[in-house]
Amino acid sequence: MQALDLLLNRSSQPRLQTPAPEGQSLENIKQAALRAPDHACLSPWKFIVCQNQGLTRLGKVFEQAAIIANKSEKEIERAPQLPFRAPMVMVAIAKYTENDKVPWVEQVASASCAVHAMQMAAVAQGFAGVWRTGSFAQDPTVKQAFDLSEQDEIVGFLYLGSSAVKRLLKPKKDSADFFENWG
Repeated sequence: MQALDLLLNRSSQPRLQTPAPEGQSLENIKQAALRAPDHACLSPWKFIVCQNQGLTRLGKVFEQAAIIANKSEKEIERAPQLPFRAPMVMVAIAKYTENDKVPWVEQVASASCAVHAMQMAAVAQGFAGVWRTGSFAQDPTVKQAFDLSEQDEIVGFLYLGSSAVKRLLKPKKDSADFFENWG
């Protein structure tokens, strides 16, 4: 897939099935993340790859968080199933390092760029994905399960696999609605 075509036609694919990336394809996705913009080379990232029993483990974390947060019975029952919407879930974490030249927001942005790069690398290799956040990304129980400090952030859960449906296309937007020229 050509790079420009990939970027101009990017869309999330929420219905995912096996196979998930593995071997060199998975390594390419990991390496793409590590090429994200990274001021001062802080590498402010951590990624947890959940597959098989890892999906069960992540589901248990979600369930425990739902219970502690006093969510509805329906939400508690649904929580352990959420990771199984794909054969692989990558938990993307911004690991903050105090630095006078690289503020917190820039480090979170860097980790977010890494997630985008991983999704694009997956799509370029014939896989599909969806980047989700939701309440569990901010939940203190979930953050504690990943041993995060107060300033660390879960920037998303990248669900990866193969699309179970025909590729969903996003409607085109007019760039004039979002860009203004100062020149």
